[in-house]
Amino acid sequence: MKVLVCGGAGYIGSHMVRHLNTSGHEVLVFDNLSTGHYEAVGTAKFIKGDILDLSALNELFARHQFDVVMHFCALSQVGASVIEPYLYYQNNVVGTLNLLQVMRAAGVGKLVFSSTAAVFGNPDTDLIDENHATRPISPYGASKLMVERVLADAAHAYGLRSVVLRYFNAAGADPSGTIGELHEPETHLIPNVLLAALGTGVELQVFGNDYSTRDGTCVRDYIHVNDLASAHLKAIQFMNEHEGSHLFNLGNGRGFTVLEVIDAARSVTGANIKFKYAPRRLGDPPVLVASGDKARMLMGWTPTFTNIVDIIETAWCWHRRIKV
Repeated sequence: MKVLVCGGAGYIGSHMVRHLNTSGHEVLVFDNLSTGHYEAVGTAKFIKGDILDLSALNELFARHQFDVVMHFCALSQVGASVIEPYLYYQNNVVGTLNLLQVMRAAGVGKLVFSSTAAVFGNPDTDLIDENHATRPISPYGASKLMVERVLADAAHAYGLRSVVLRYFNAAGADPSGTIGELHEPETHLIPNVLLAALGTGVELQVFGNDYSTRDGTCVRDYIHVNDLASAHLKAIQFMNEHEGSHLFNLGNGRGFTVLEVIDAARSVTGANIKFKYAPRRLGDPPVLVASGDKARMLMGWTPTFTNIVDIIETAWCWHRRIKV
Protein backbone atom coordinates (compact mmCIF):
# COMPACT_ATOMS: atom_id res chain seq x y z
CA MET A 1 0.00 0.00 0.00
CA LYS A 2 0.99 3.63 -0.44
CA VAL A 3 1.14 5.16 3.04
CA LEU A 4 1.53 8.82 3.99
CA VAL A 5 3.14 9.17 7.42
CA CYS A 6 2.58 12.66 8.80
CA GLY A 7 5.15 13.21 11.53
CA GLY A 8 7.29 10.34 10.30
CA ALA A 9 10.56 11.98 11.40
CA GLY A 10 9.54 11.93 15.05
CA TYR A 11 10.10 9.31 17.72
CA ILE A 12 7.08 7.06 17.14
CA GLY A 13 6.67 8.04 13.51
CA SER A 14 10.20 7.01 12.53
CA HIS A 15 9.72 3.58 14.09
CA MET A 16 6.48 3.30 12.13
CA VAL A 17 8.25 4.19 8.90
CA ARG A 18 10.79 1.44 9.52
CA HIS A 19 8.02 -1.12 10.13
CA LEU A 20 6.17 -0.06 6.98
CA ASN A 21 9.31 -0.32 4.87
CA THR A 22 10.10 -3.75 6.30
CA SER A 23 6.55 -4.88 5.52
CA GLY A 24 6.88 -3.86 1.89
CA HIS A 25 4.69 -0.74 1.86
CA GLU A 26 5.54 2.38 -0.14
CA VAL A 27 6.07 5.22 2.33
CA LEU A 28 6.17 9.00 2.07
CA VAL A 29 7.00 11.08 5.15
CA PHE A 30 5.57 14.58 5.64
CA ASP A 31 7.09 16.42 8.60
CA ASN A 32 8.00 20.01 9.51
CA LEU A 33 11.04 18.81 11.52
CA SER A 34 10.09 21.01 14.47
CA THR A 35 10.68 18.08 16.81
CA GLY A 36 11.59 15.30 14.38
CA HIS A 37 14.92 14.45 12.79
CA TYR A 38 15.52 13.94 9.08
CA GLU A 39 18.13 11.25 9.78
CA ALA A 40 15.44 9.09 11.43
CA VAL A 41 13.44 8.84 8.20
CA GLY A 42 15.96 6.45 6.67
CA THR A 43 15.39 5.55 3.03
CA ALA A 44 11.75 6.66 2.87
CA LYS A 45 10.72 9.52 0.61
CA PHE A 46 10.54 12.78 2.54
CA ILE A 47 8.76 16.11 2.03
CA LYS A 48 9.17 18.92 4.51
CA GLY A 49 5.87 20.55 5.32
CA ASP A 50 3.35 21.45 8.00
CA ILE A 51 -0.25 20.30 8.42
CA LEU A 52 -1.14 23.90 9.30
CA ASP A 53 -0.18 24.85 5.74
CA LEU A 54 -3.21 24.04 3.57
CA SER A 55 -1.41 24.92 0.35
CA ALA A 56 1.40 22.49 1.17
CA LEU A 57 -1.13 19.75 1.93
CA ASN A 58 -3.04 20.39 -1.28
CA GLU A 59 0.17 20.20 -3.29
CA LEU A 60 1.19 17.00 -1.51
CA PHE A 61 -2.08 15.22 -2.32
CA ALA A 62 -2.16 16.60 -5.86
CA ARG A 63 1.25 15.10 -6.63
CA HIS A 64 0.92 11.80 -4.78
CA GLN A 65 -1.70 9.12 -4.33
CA PHE A 66 -2.18 7.38 -0.98
CA ASP A 67 -4.18 4.40 0.22
CA VAL A 68 -3.95 5.30 3.89
CA VAL A 69 -2.68 8.15 6.07
CA MET A 70 -1.02 7.80 9.47
CA HIS A 71 -1.14 10.94 11.60
CA PHE A 72 1.59 11.43 14.21
CA CYS A 73 1.81 15.25 14.02
CA ALA A 74 1.01 16.66 17.44
CA LEU A 75 2.31 18.84 20.20
CA SER A 76 2.33 16.45 23.14
CA GLN A 77 3.65 18.00 26.35
CA VAL A 78 0.93 17.98 28.97
CA GLY A 79 2.33 20.77 31.12
CA ALA A 80 3.09 23.01 28.16
CA SER A 81 -0.46 22.59 26.90
CA VAL A 82 -1.79 24.03 30.17
CA ILE A 83 0.43 27.09 29.72
CA GLU A 84 -0.16 27.52 25.96
CA PRO A 85 -3.59 26.00 25.18
CA TYR A 86 -4.17 28.02 21.97
CA LEU A 87 -0.99 26.60 20.49
CA TYR A 88 -2.14 23.04 21.21
CA TYR A 89 -5.64 23.47 19.84
CA GLN A 90 -4.27 25.16 16.73
CA ASN A 91 -1.77 22.44 15.93
CA ASN A 92 -3.61 19.35 17.13
CA VAL A 93 -7.19 20.21 16.14
CA VAL A 94 -6.96 22.74 13.32
CA GLY A 95 -4.00 20.93 11.75
CA THR A 96 -5.91 17.65 11.79
CA LEU A 97 -8.98 19.29 10.24
CA ASN A 98 -6.76 20.61 7.45
CA LEU A 99 -5.45 17.12 6.82
CA LEU A 100 -8.92 15.57 6.86
CA GLN A 101 -10.35 18.14 4.45
CA VAL A 102 -7.54 17.60 1.96
CA MET A 103 -7.86 13.81 2.31
CA ARG A 104 -11.57 14.02 1.54
CA ALA A 105 -11.00 16.21 -1.52
CA ALA A 106 -8.39 13.73 -2.77
CA GLY A 107 -10.60 10.71 -2.14
CA VAL A 108 -8.36 9.18 0.55
CA GLY A 109 -10.66 7.41 3.00
CA LYS A 110 -8.49 5.71 5.62
CA LEU A 111 -6.67 7.24 8.60
CA VAL A 112 -4.81 5.87 11.61
CA PHE A 113 -4.75 8.53 14.31
CA SER A 114 -2.40 8.76 17.28
CA SER A 115 -4.42 9.59 20.36
CA THR A 116 -3.49 9.36 24.02
CA ALA A 117 -4.40 8.09 27.46
CA ALA A 118 -4.63 11.75 28.44
CA VAL A 119 -8.21 11.75 27.12
CA PHE A 120 -9.27 9.89 30.27
CA GLY A 121 -8.04 12.36 32.89
CA ASN A 122 -8.14 10.95 36.42
CA PRO A 123 -9.34 7.36 35.96
CA ASP A 124 -12.06 5.67 38.00
CA THR A 125 -10.63 2.14 37.69
CA ASP A 126 -7.22 0.47 37.91
CA LEU A 127 -7.44 -0.74 34.31
CA ILE A 128 -8.78 1.68 31.73
CA ASP A 129 -10.76 0.22 28.85
CA GLU A 130 -12.27 1.98 25.85
CA ASN A 131 -15.62 2.50 27.61
CA HIS A 132 -14.08 4.48 30.46
CA ALA A 133 -15.35 8.04 30.75
CA THR A 134 -13.24 10.65 28.96
CA ARG A 135 -12.56 13.66 31.18
CA PRO A 136 -9.24 15.18 30.05
CA ILE A 137 -7.58 17.49 32.57
CA SER A 138 -5.16 19.12 30.11
CA PRO A 139 -5.61 20.94 26.81
CA TYR A 140 -3.39 18.28 25.24
CA GLY A 141 -5.82 15.52 26.22
CA ALA A 142 -8.79 17.69 25.26
CA SER A 143 -7.33 18.39 21.83
CA LYS A 144 -6.97 14.67 21.12
CA LEU A 145 -10.48 13.95 22.34
CA MET A 146 -11.83 16.65 20.02
CA VAL A 147 -10.22 14.91 17.06
CA GLU A 148 -11.68 11.58 18.16
CA ARG A 149 -15.13 13.16 17.97
CA VAL A 150 -14.36 14.67 14.57
CA LEU A 151 -13.37 11.24 13.25
CA ALA A 152 -16.54 9.64 14.57
CA ASP A 153 -18.61 12.35 12.87
CA ALA A 154 -16.61 12.00 9.65
CA ALA A 155 -17.35 8.28 9.57
CA HIS A 156 -21.08 9.00 9.62
CA ALA A 157 -21.01 11.98 7.27
CA TYR A 158 -18.35 11.02 4.74
CA GLY A 159 -17.68 7.32 5.19
CA LEU A 160 -14.14 7.94 6.46
CA ARG A 161 -12.61 4.81 7.94
CA SER A 162 -10.36 5.46 10.91
CA VAL A 163 -8.65 3.70 13.77
CA VAL A 164 -7.85 5.77 16.84
CA LEU A 165 -4.98 4.35 18.91
CA ARG A 166 -4.82 5.70 22.43
CA TYR A 167 -1.20 5.34 23.51
CA PHE A 168 -0.27 5.06 27.11
CA ASN A 169 3.45 5.78 27.69
CA ALA A 170 5.53 5.10 24.60
CA ALA A 171 9.02 3.95 25.56
CA GLY A 172 12.10 2.11 24.37
CA ALA A 173 13.87 2.10 21.02
CA ASP A 174 14.41 -0.19 18.09
CA PRO A 175 16.68 -3.02 19.35
CA SER A 176 19.14 -2.24 16.55
CA GLY A 177 20.03 0.95 18.42
CA THR A 178 19.92 2.96 15.19
CA ILE A 179 16.78 5.00 15.98
CA GLY A 180 15.30 6.02 19.30
CA GLU A 181 13.87 8.81 21.40
CA LEU A 182 15.52 12.19 20.97
CA HIS A 183 13.67 15.34 22.02
CA GLU A 184 14.95 18.84 22.74
CA PRO A 185 14.19 19.50 25.48
CA GLU A 186 13.57 15.97 26.73
CA THR A 187 10.50 15.68 28.95
CA HIS A 188 9.87 11.92 29.09
CA LEU A 189 10.90 9.90 32.10
CA ILE A 190 12.90 6.98 30.71
CA PRO A 191 15.22 9.00 28.44
CA ASN A 192 15.81 11.51 31.22
CA VAL A 193 16.66 8.71 33.64
CA LEU A 194 19.12 7.26 31.12
CA LEU A 195 20.66 10.64 30.41
CA ALA A 196 21.18 10.98 34.16
CA ALA A 197 22.87 7.56 34.16
CA LEU A 198 25.19 8.77 31.40
CA GLY A 199 25.85 12.03 33.23
CA THR A 200 24.82 14.05 30.17
CA GLY A 201 21.35 15.27 31.07
CA VAL A 202 20.01 17.93 33.35
CA GLU A 203 19.45 17.06 36.99
CA LEU A 204 16.81 14.33 37.17
CA GLN A 205 13.57 15.43 38.78
CA VAL A 206 10.66 13.37 40.08
CA PHE A 207 7.52 15.47 39.84
CA GLY A 208 5.43 14.82 42.92
CA ASN A 209 5.84 12.30 45.73
CA ASP A 210 2.47 12.82 47.40
CA TYR A 211 0.17 10.96 45.02
CA SER A 212 -2.10 8.23 46.38
CA THR A 213 0.07 5.47 44.91
CA ARG A 214 2.25 2.77 46.49
CA ASP A 215 5.30 5.04 46.80
CA GLY A 216 3.74 8.47 46.25
CA THR A 217 4.91 8.85 42.63
CA CYS A 218 2.88 8.60 39.42
CA VAL A 219 2.06 5.18 37.96
CA ARG A 220 2.24 4.70 34.20
CA ASP A 221 1.82 1.89 31.68
CA TYR A 222 4.89 1.74 29.40
CA ILE A 223 4.42 0.36 25.91
CA HIS A 224 7.38 -0.30 23.63
CA VAL A 225 7.52 1.89 20.54
CA ASN A 226 7.89 -1.14 18.24
CA ASP A 227 4.74 -2.63 19.74
CA LEU A 228 2.96 0.63 18.93
CA ALA A 229 4.20 0.35 15.35
CA SER A 230 2.95 -3.23 15.05
CA ALA A 231 -0.48 -2.06 16.25
CA HIS A 232 -0.59 0.47 13.42
CA LEU A 233 0.05 -2.29 10.89
CA LYS A 234 -2.81 -4.24 12.45
CA ALA A 235 -4.96 -1.11 12.21
CA ILE A 236 -4.50 -0.94 8.43
CA GLN A 237 -5.76 -4.49 8.09
CA PHE A 238 -8.65 -3.73 10.44
CA MET A 239 -9.73 -0.69 8.41
CA ASN A 240 -9.66 -2.74 5.23
CA GLU A 241 -12.22 -5.05 6.80
CA HIS A 242 -14.34 -2.65 8.90
CA GLU A 243 -16.19 0.55 8.15
CA GLY A 244 -16.52 3.40 10.65
CA SER A 245 -14.29 4.88 13.32
CA HIS A 246 -12.83 2.59 15.97
CA LEU A 247 -11.03 3.20 19.29
CA PHE A 248 -8.31 1.03 20.83
CA ASN A 249 -6.24 1.46 23.97
CA LEU A 250 -2.61 0.40 23.62
CA GLY A 251 -0.78 -0.62 26.76
CA ASN A 252 0.71 -3.56 28.62
CA GLY A 253 -1.84 -3.62 31.43
CA ARG A 254 0.89 -3.16 34.03
CA GLY A 255 1.78 0.05 35.81
CA PHE A 256 5.12 1.14 37.23
CA THR A 257 5.79 4.07 39.52
CA VAL A 258 8.45 6.64 38.71
CA LEU A 259 10.67 5.23 41.45
CA GLU A 260 10.26 1.69 40.10
CA VAL A 261 11.35 2.89 36.66
CA ILE A 262 14.44 4.52 38.18
CA ASP A 263 15.26 1.30 40.05
CA ALA A 264 14.87 -0.73 36.84
CA ALA A 265 17.19 1.71 35.04
CA ARG A 266 19.76 1.30 37.81
CA SER A 267 19.73 -2.46 37.27
CA VAL A 268 20.14 -2.05 33.50
CA THR A 269 22.85 0.63 33.56
CA GLY A 270 24.68 -0.21 36.78
CA ALA A 271 24.68 3.52 37.55
CA ASN A 272 23.73 5.15 40.83
CA ILE A 273 21.05 7.38 39.36
CA LYS A 274 20.36 10.35 41.60
CA PHE A 275 17.29 12.56 41.53
CA LYS A 276 15.46 15.23 43.46
CA TYR A 277 11.77 15.68 44.12
CA ALA A 278 9.96 18.59 42.50
CA PRO A 279 6.34 19.81 42.67
CA ARG A 280 3.68 18.01 40.67
CA ARG A 281 3.36 18.94 37.00
CA LEU A 282 0.14 20.53 35.84
CA GLY A 283 -2.26 18.03 34.27
CA ASP A 284 -0.61 14.83 35.54
CA PRO A 285 -3.09 12.20 36.84
CA PRO A 286 -1.83 9.81 39.54
CA VAL A 287 -2.39 6.52 37.64
CA LEU A 288 -2.78 5.61 33.97
CA VAL A 289 -2.81 1.88 33.14
CA ALA A 290 -4.45 0.38 30.05
CA SER A 291 -6.63 -2.58 29.39
CA GLY A 292 -5.51 -3.70 25.94
CA ASP A 293 -8.06 -6.50 25.70
CA LYS A 294 -10.03 -4.95 22.85
CA ALA A 295 -6.95 -4.54 20.64
CA ARG A 296 -5.94 -8.11 21.36
CA MET A 297 -9.38 -9.54 20.60
CA LEU A 298 -10.38 -7.48 17.57
CA MET A 299 -7.05 -6.63 15.92
CA GLY A 300 -5.05 -9.65 17.06
CA TRP A 301 -2.39 -7.35 18.51
CA THR A 302 -0.15 -8.57 21.31
CA PRO A 303 2.77 -6.59 22.79
CA THR A 304 6.11 -8.38 22.68
CA PHE A 305 7.84 -6.16 25.26
CA THR A 306 6.02 -6.59 28.58
CA ASN A 307 8.87 -6.20 31.08
CA ILE A 308 10.01 -2.70 32.01
CA VAL A 309 13.64 -3.86 32.24
CA ASP A 310 13.54 -5.16 28.66
CA ILE A 311 12.01 -1.89 27.44
CA ILE A 312 14.67 0.17 29.22
CA GLU A 313 17.45 -2.04 27.84
CA THR A 314 16.49 -1.12 24.26
CA ALA A 315 16.44 2.57 25.15
CA TRP A 316 19.82 2.21 26.91
CA CYS A 317 21.34 0.72 23.74
CA TRP A 318 20.20 3.79 21.79
CA HIS A 319 21.35 6.36 24.33
CA ARG A 320 24.80 4.80 24.72
CA ARG A 321 25.20 4.87 20.95
CA ILE A 322 24.30 8.53 20.46
CA LYS A 323 26.56 9.59 23.33
CA VAL A 324 29.61 8.28 21.47
